[in-house]
Amino acid sequence: MPHVLVLNASYEPLGVVPLRRALVLVLENKALCLEESGAFMHSATRTVPAPSVVRLKRFVRVPYRGPVPLTRRALFARDGGRCAYCGGVATSVDHVIPKSRGGQHAWENVVASCRRCNHTKADRHLLELGWRLRHKPAPPSGLAWRIIGTGHRDPRWLPYLQPFGADDAMARIDGISA
Repeated sequence: MPHVLVLNASYEPLGVVPLRRALVLVLENKALCLEESGAFMHSATRTVPAPSVVRLKRFVRVPYRGPVPLTRRALFARDGGRCAYCGGVATSVDHVIPKSRGGQHAWENVVASCRRCNHTKADRHLLELGWRLRHKPAPPSGLAWRIIGTGHRDPRWLPYLQPFGADDAMARIDGISA
């Protein structure tokens, strides 16, 4: 099922919801449809255009959100689905400093890697192999990463995410995966 970007009344991205939930928000007059997906939802008596981006009518106060959670999907989005060592297609997660040698499971120590590099590296340090990282791993920043990290992407969302760091995120993802 398609997903829809939900914006606060101030156009701040809040999250991604299934199409069905977004449609209920629009039909209950709690949100406005800013972008349509081009598809239509049909009922017995109505035909409604399916939204791609909705904006809430009332401002919702969002509590403090800490750093972007480290998930496999967000990690692959940060690294553009490419191996941090060779640039090939990433299929696994690797700890730069192995956990068996005291490495932490944190954004600064975790990278996406291909199967071959992950197997070759095993539990060794990069210096032992003479390898270098293509990019220094760092935690993603900006509200756009909370959306991009979900793995759901729609080009119609980009204008609404650009003020919140989406240009850097999308350029990294598209540039590395191209």
